[in-house]
Amino acid sequence: MVNPPHSSGASALSTQITSQEEQLYWLRITLVPGVSPGVQRALLERYSKPSMVLAAPRSELASLVGPEVAERLAVGPELALLERTLTWLSQPARFLLVRDGTGYPNALLTMSDPPVVLYAMGRVELLNQKAIAVVGSRNATPQGIRDAHAFASALSNAGHCIVSGLALGIDAAAHRGGLEGEGSSIAVVGTGADIVYPRRNLDLAHRIAEFGCVVSEFPLGSRPLAGNFPRRNRLISGLSRGVLVVEAARDSGSLITARFALEQGRDIFAIPGSIHSPFSKGCHDLIKEGAKLVECAADVLDEIACAWGESRMPAPPLQPSPLPPHPLLDLMGFAPISVDQIAQRTGLAAGFLASQLSRFEIEGHVSLLPGGWFQRVDRIE
Repeated sequence: MVNPPHSSGASALSTQITSQEEQLYWLRITLVPGVSPGVQRALLERYSKPSMVLAAPRSELASLVGPEVAERLAVGPELALLERTLTWLSQPARFLLVRDGTGYPNALLTMSDPPVVLYAMGRVELLNQKAIAVVGSRNATPQGIRDAHAFASALSNAGHCIVSGLALGIDAAAHRGGLEGEGSSIAVVGTGADIVYPRRNLDLAHRIAEFGCVVSEFPLGSRPLAGNFPRRNRLISGLSRGVLVVEAARDSGSLITARFALEQGRDIFAIPGSIHSPFSKGCHDLIKEGAKLVECAADVLDEIACAWGESRMPAPPLQPSPLPPHPLLDLMGFAPISVDQIAQRTGLAAGFLASQLSRFEIEGHVSLLPGGWFQRVDRIE
């Protein structure tokens, strides 16, 4: 990832771990392979500072965490990784944030398992601003993409930072919407902060690093392993006052984020959809379980303001642009539908319908979904 070309200013500079020696102590604890975050937290609770952990007699450490872990701590991390990390941290707008240290996100301290360290790049002051997570399907519908972008833009313009996971689909749309407003956007990634995954979001990641913040609890060079993403999801919800799920199938990873939000005492919001769409099933399940059904950004802001005892800035209304009158669009409705179903509903020939639907798709009034299905698009400006 390229260096962010701007300086974050005095507020961001104050969050840096100013001493390279202090950074080294933290890295010598957290970069050691085979020493889990839970063990790291236990050692720091016992000794308070990483320098005191490293100064403790090996026999004493062995009695606490076992001889194998004590030996690993004595050997320390891989030298090449340690040097690469210190070089990365020496570059502008890159930070190592340590638990209980200046600049560490206060919201994460309410979790049962806050990361011991975070790697961040960009505007780290955003990590302590009011925030709302916007998540959903990677294989989102065009309508879902529009909704995620519109909600995120409105919420950001109302002063809330938009938190998401830099995935394709809903996440990417939410980040783009967040960057349009003063709230900006935070990308919590499931890799090292020096890796962009998926690569299709490379340009977006650069924009977030410049105008927002990219944050990871994983060491530099960490690849996108499947087990990383549930850990990432708990930070997405942990940083946020509430989680908005835009589209989600029943097996969607965004539902994991919603479950973490519930455990962390955050609000959960869901946008309803067609009863026939698999991308709405997860949202409908959340609503049945108590998530707040929302139709506009104002619904989210009202609930957040009430929960936090705050007055809120008004969100720009999400007004659908008028579609040109056409009886075929009205007959389609807004649920996904096949050409055969439209033919049965209207009595029109399939060839004629295919031509009309192609024209509507070019004009942006319908979207072609996987499997040859079509869906009317309610465009939101």
